[in-house]
Amino acid sequence: MINYIEGNVVEKQEGYIVVDCNNIGYEIQVSNHTLNSIEFQNEIVKILTYMQVREDGVTLYGFVTKEEKNMFLKLISVSGIGPKMAISILSGITVNELINAILRQDVKMLCTIKGLGKKTAERLLVELKDQTMPSVECSVEQNGNEDYISQATEALISLGVGKNEAYRLAKENAINSTSVEEIITKVLRGMGS
Repeated sequence: MINYIEGNVVEKQEGYIVVDCNNIGYEIQVSNHTLNSIEFQNEIVKILTYMQVREDGVTLYGFVTKEEKNMFLKLISVSGIGPKMAISILSGITVNELINAILRQDVKMLCTIKGLGKKTAERLLVELKDQTMPSVECSVEQNGNEDYISQATEALISLGVGKNEAYRLAKENAINSTSVEEIITKVLRGMGS
């Protein structure tokens, strides 16, 4: 099993990177969060890995943080969630947001992730509910009232903002906001600037 690969990023594309380690180019599937944390091609990186071996080939999945890898391993333990879906989930939501969603049993929020259906989201919540979450700083919505965030997200979606972006913007702007209208106003001001 390959635990990590350290080397030079020679290619960076949506969904994967290629790391040159001792003149061997390893193609590694990564989440958007991992991809975005690698600023430049030709950057030296240490990528934690998970290796999937199947009849039709070997695939490497990579992570820049231990928390993301631990969450990936928890996700693939859920019936019906394979490595590709786990990477897709981690691309659509941060580890902290996912932990909060699990703690709150928030199916609606998980269903905003591309490719994740309601039944699979419900199964994920049930199977991971009682598991110990990775040790990361996390709290159940200290960043604002979740009802406000949910309502503001729906309003932003109706204005043409994508689901994931709408949720992210609503959550960021919920801090110190006292109403849904205030959240939306802050978001629109930010988009206008």
